[in-house]
Amino acid sequence: MDSSHSAFDWNCILTAGVALLQAYIAATLLARKVRTNFPIFFLYVCFNAIGVLISIPAHAFLSDNQYYYFYWASSFINTGLEFGVMFEILVNALKPYSALIDLGKMLFRWAAIFLLFAGVLTALVTAGGQPSKVAAAVALLERSTRLMQCGLLLLFFFLEVRLGLSWRNYNMSIALGLGSTAALDLSFSYLRVQFPARAETLSIIESAFFMSVLAFWAYCLMRPEPARKNVLDSPSRLIFQRWNDVLVSTRFSPVSAMGGVDSFLPNVEQTVDRVMARKMVQ
Repeated sequence: MDSSHSAFDWNCILTAGVALLQAYIAATLLARKVRTNFPIFFLYVCFNAIGVLISIPAHAFLSDNQYYYFYWASSFINTGLEFGVMFEILVNALKPYSALIDLGKMLFRWAAIFLLFAGVLTALVTAGGQPSKVAAAVALLERSTRLMQCGLLLLFFFLEVRLGLSWRNYNMSIALGLGSTAALDLSFSYLRVQFPARAETLSIIESAFFMSVLAFWAYCLMRPEPARKNVLDSPSRLIFQRWNDVLVSTRFSPVSAMGGVDSFLPNVEQTVDRVMARKMVQ
């Protein structure tokens, strides 16, 4: 009885700390006028802060069935916001490369469509009632998004120098927080299955870790963002610049589509020159 009461006290303290830190991050984004660069991240922080505060009275006053749907609905919205934050920081990181941004937008749209389709299919094939189907679909979306967050963190980790970013950059800081939280969540999901008796302890550790991530975000957002290195500062062209040039020269890029007529005429002239040269040799 004492252990369960102690765990409840720790959960209340951590819940209050998480809500306060998220409110502080939202206020910092407004005060430093960074919200315009990270509007989805701002919504994500505000939604989580409000959701944490609402979840306590909701758990006390709603019935089990009502709270069940409230929990999974908030989880679905939170997963969608996390997906949007990933898209946002990737676009900000690739901001100098317009063609790569267009490619990233297309890939994220297809990923979102695929995840929604997979979630609906999972709900249809899951046995049981409506609550079980909803839980299975949202759980699939959550785990898939967590894997994408880990992949995004690895992408930034390996390409940090090529992107010209610093780990004190806001994009990198947000990616580091999301990726590390996702990795811990996936690991603890496995541990909860293997050690169900330790579920309460794992939940407290996970909340404490997320609180430390929020403190890290608050610290990074308080500091001025370091200036980003320009591509021209590098002695050699970055691989992202080469990829961007290739995409611009293809039909994929709107820039190349606008200049399609201009690029067509030089190709015709080169073809005519080659034909005339062959006739002169003959």
